[in-house]
Amino acid sequence: MPRAAAPCASENQGGPVTESFPFQAVIFDMDGVLVDTERHYWDELRAFADELDIGVTDEELNAQVGQSTQAFLRMMVDWLERAGKGRLSIPEASRAYNAWAAEHPCDYGALLNPGVHACLAGLAERGVRVALASSSPLDNIREVLAACDLAGAFEVIVSGADFTESKPDPQIYLHTLRKLGLPAEACCCVEDSVPGITAGKRAGLTVFAKREERFGFSQDAADAIIDRVDDLLTVAPERFGTAR
Repeated sequence: MPRAAAPCASENQGGPVTESFPFQAVIFDMDGVLVDTERHYWDELRAFADELDIGVTDEELNAQVGQSTQAFLRMMVDWLERAGKGRLSIPEASRAYNAWAAEHPCDYGALLNPGVHACLAGLAERGVRVALASSSPLDNIREVLAACDLAGAFEVIVSGADFTESKPDPQIYLHTLRKLGLPAEACCCVEDSVPGITAGKRAGLTVFAKREERFGFSQDAADAIIDRVDDLLTVAPERFGTAR
């Protein structure tokens, strides 16, 4: 569930695949992959629903994991109406939730997943380009990256808020590929949720899923599952060779 850093130039602009990694570029999701925000957002939504005094099931909350900002705001409209606030517009619902969330700040730096910096350093050593494709708004992306000392780490940053439909629609990944100037078969992505995995597959990418077992969904559609982000450095060559 979404709640942002300027792209930096890469020294490697899409040359041949390195001998130690089978892809020219890796596209990362943010929430649930770089940072363990999904549980924080789940707890935050539970607290918000409790304050509204509406009955929300765990299944309803689980369904929000990995959803786009657009889908989240549509849910907010429904929740606020159920709470007797009237049928608000999307912008009105967004303002209402953001005002509440501002009183419950998140320490994103404390939620950085293990192995993220090691993975990015390892990819840089191998000449692999890195991009970020997140459903979150760009200002939130910048906030998270700054808090996690990742500002400037990604050559390309794309927000799903810029599209009519974000994940599971593949638009965000197809746009990221165009910005990289690479075909899907030369790239992979790292995801965690069903919408993200689905978007990656629909875009023609090889999809690695960071293991997630707390929210009751299956990651079986991914090409491989990794326990830590830096496992990508070994699992990708083991599964797909050292060149494609």
